Amino acid sequence: MAVASSSAHAPAHGHGSAHSRLPINRMGIWLFFFSDALLFAMLAASRFYLTGTERPEELNQLLGLGITSVLLASSLTAYRAETAFEHGNVAHGRAMLLATIVMGAAFAIGVGFEWSIAHWVPSDPFGTAFFSMTGMHAAHVVSGVLFLLVVYIRAGKGHFPVGNTWPVTAMVMYWHFVDVVWVFFYPTLYLV
Repeated sequence: MAVASSSAHAPAHGHGSAHSRLPINRMGIWLFFFSDALLFAMLAASRFYLTGTERPEELNQLLGLGITSVLLASSLTAYRAETAFEHGNVAHGRAMLLATIVMGAAFAIGVGFEWSIAHWVPSDPFGTAFFSMTGMHAAHVVSGVLFLLVVYIRAGKGHFPVGNTWPVTAMVMYWHFVDVVWVFFYPTLYLV
């Protein structure tokens, strides 16, 4: 009898509740951000190592500013999505997620367009830095868009009730991280 009552209080499958895992989840995402930030910092440092502060005159400043503006605006919609889910407004949260997805896709398309009109090649020092930095960042944006799409679909199935919105929060944190990286990459590539 004692065995049965102790197993009734044990978590299913040996896992703790979502609430008890939250500190571990938060620590995990911050460790991921730290390790990923080191990668991006090394890419930015390599730009200066390879080219100093030189940049090609042909760099499309207007396109760079445009894709930067779109990405920064997507951070606002991501934040609004997170807030909506925390308050139980799933419809508004999904709408804001969809807006974030569209803007993330627009950013990635803009980077692809910039690649297609670039007047430098990957083997040039600036080309190496430019294609490496924008390529790695665009890969993070595309993966973010895909994860946001998963969250959007799951939210439509009622997976994130009030009090259990950590997956939304984690995804929005990732999206903000990607945006902050671009805040450093943009001046490194386009302004310096």
